[in-house]
Amino acid sequence: MNEKFFHSVYLDRDLCKGCINCIKRCPTEAIRVHDGKAHITGEFCIDCGECVRICTHHAKKIRIDKLDILKNYQYTVALPAPSLCAQFNNLYDINILLTAFIYLGFDDVYEVGAAAELVSEASRDYVQKHQEQWPLISTACPTIVRMIRVRFPNLISHMLPLNPPIEVAATLARKTAMKKTGLPADQIGIIFISPCPSKATYVKAPLGKDHSEVDGVLAAKDVYPLLLPHMKEAEKAPMPLSKAGKIGISWGNSGGEAGGMYTSSYLAADGIDNCIKVLEDLEDEKIEGLQFIELDACSGGCVGGVLNVENPYVARAKLQNINKYLPVSVSRIEDTEEDGELFWNSVVEYEPVFRIGTDMMDSIRKMRRIDELLEEFPGLDCGSCGAPTCRALAEDIVRGQAEKTDCVHILRDHIHQLSQNYKLHAREDILGIEDPNTGINVLLHYVDTLTKEIARLDPKNNAHMRASEQKEEAADNDRK
Repeated sequence: MNEKFFHSVYLDRDLCKGCINCIKRCPTEAIRVHDGKAHITGEFCIDCGECVRICTHHAKKIRIDKLDILKNYQYTVALPAPSLCAQFNNLYDINILLTAFIYLGFDDVYEVGAAAELVSEASRDYVQKHQEQWPLISTACPTIVRMIRVRFPNLISHMLPLNPPIEVAATLARKTAMKKTGLPADQIGIIFISPCPSKATYVKAPLGKDHSEVDGVLAAKDVYPLLLPHMKEAEKAPMPLSKAGKIGISWGNSGGEAGGMYTSSYLAADGIDNCIKVLEDLEDEKIEGLQFIELDACSGGCVGGVLNVENPYVARAKLQNINKYLPVSVSRIEDTEEDGELFWNSVVEYEPVFRIGTDMMDSIRKMRRIDELLEEFPGLDCGSCGAPTCRALAEDIVRGQAEKTDCVHILRDHIHQLSQNYKLHAREDILGIEDPNTGINVLLHYVDTLTKEIARLDPKNNAHMRASEQKEEAADNDRK
């Protein structure tokens, strides 16, 4: 499965109350509220999980697997992310956590942190050999890769063409399991324990890779309570399963990947809004003299993922404490057999989903129309229209997805003007009528007409009409 715009984040309409919290937090303005419900535009969504984090009604959900996925395979391998170590109190030995996965029902464990050390080594080598691409941008965070793909086409050539640690870990874990068991690849289940929805999306629709070697994704918050009792048992005699050092485990924190580059010529930013600002400055050529840029969509890095249980800043401190007694690095690049385990095998292409027009002239005309609409709007960015900003509403209008009267301020003024006009005409007509009954009928006619006109202008009705028109258009296309 490799759909162009597959998403792990989706809306539960039954729980949605139509508030505008999510539209204000979405970094790509992918959400609108119409007819009392939120709508997610799939082309714009980058699965950052901000809407999941902000929704107080829990209407934003994440497509994730359950533990019973283990029944689908004869042999299963758990891939715990480095950030998972930081979810537990007083974890002094990572082997306790890894052993708990065996007790939980997995046959083996392969740390993503171990694969991260291999990626770090390959990154160091690639950055030194490709100075013409400086600064090279990390591709470990799928949300950032998706953001660049749809919004920053000039930066695609600066992306580090390496698979993320999750993919490298899955590839190596499967090969190891096949050698150990003699089972075919399809009987071995590689299950990733994810801190965020972005990586769940990556598994279904990877970028830079034809398909992912990961077979399933479990949420860290779902696995956490199941591991706790097994960790108490594992503490008595932990198995020596860990193959990651400080570099690999540090990938769970912002700046951890950059620290493994062995250079001071880097920039590390976390939080989706901060990352967008860095990308904008980079595209405008305001950032110079750097070799490497690490961007993490979640605040604090992967420890800030919405599928975790611990406060990201507390988790960051825990991860630093775990690193205190670890060797710098354990895994080596010689553990891989071929570059296919580390490097992309497909090209990431620009997807112009935010393009306004069909060509340059059409875009110029529509941009001019957007500017004209912004002059009419109050500029409050109140969100009452269902769009996050006045500009977003103007763009929706020129795309044919909204009306001016979706703006409550425009609607109010329009209704006021209508009522004044109808009041004036009704007075003129009624004054010339001698029969009271006829005058009443004329007045009722004006009231009825005004009511219908106001109803036609209602944003909710506009949404119904637009939905109906879209259905009719789709039906016509199907018939053709």
